[in-house]
Amino acid sequence: MIPQLPLALRWPRRQRFEHFHPGTNAAALGAVQALARETGAPWVYLHGPAGSGKSHLLMAACQAAGELGRTVQYLPLAKLVDRAMALRGVAGSDLLALDDLGAIAGDGEAEHALFDLYNRAKAEGTALLFAAEATPLQLGLGLPDLRSRLGACTQFALKPLDDAERRDVLKHQAAARGIELDDTVLDWLFARYARDLGALLDLLDRLDQASLAAQRRITVPFLRGLLREMDASPG
Repeated sequence: MIPQLPLALRWPRRQRFEHFHPGTNAAALGAVQALARETGAPWVYLHGPAGSGKSHLLMAACQAAGELGRTVQYLPLAKLVDRAMALRGVAGSDLLALDDLGAIAGDGEAEHALFDLYNRAKAEGTALLFAAEATPLQLGLGLPDLRSRLGACTQFALKPLDDAERRDVLKHQAAARGIELDDTVLDWLFARYARDLGALLDLLDRLDQASLAAQRRITVPFLRGLLREMDASPG
């Protein structure tokens, strides 16, 4: 059995629906919201590259369903050692989110465990939400019946936000905090720093705190100094 943890400990504060910036993924967002909030909504299979928001949507769905009093579980399969045992131990949830499905590809025992879980969830009325980097047919699963079951889900291909969209999100989030990020700062930042939206928003948190502490506006020299301090700090 996967332990049920308090919501405050399980779901990162930014991994909520209101913090998901859909870009071209609005249809996927709507389907996942329906699955989290409505009994009998179609099961959803999300696929896309790293940084496209798959884990964000899975955690947001669990958080939203939990707030409605539904029982939820989230399995990050790539981080589990005995995936077959974990899949066989799942029980009693209204919503189950399975992340990183590719981690079980080629593991016959884990694939059979997921196949059995899929059938059990259908019988028990558990809603399933899947995420992987590829479609069921492209995932490298060895069990044909499992590919068929996953292929029956409503599928969405998630696309990461492009640079222009990430810049807009960052400027909007900064403005909401009373921070002005001019184009010179954004140009420098996007040329030299990770462009993953989550990493950029984490950096914005640091910038907000540092600029308040120093009573300085955010300029390229200020940003350069902060990043240098972050690189030098242990951990």
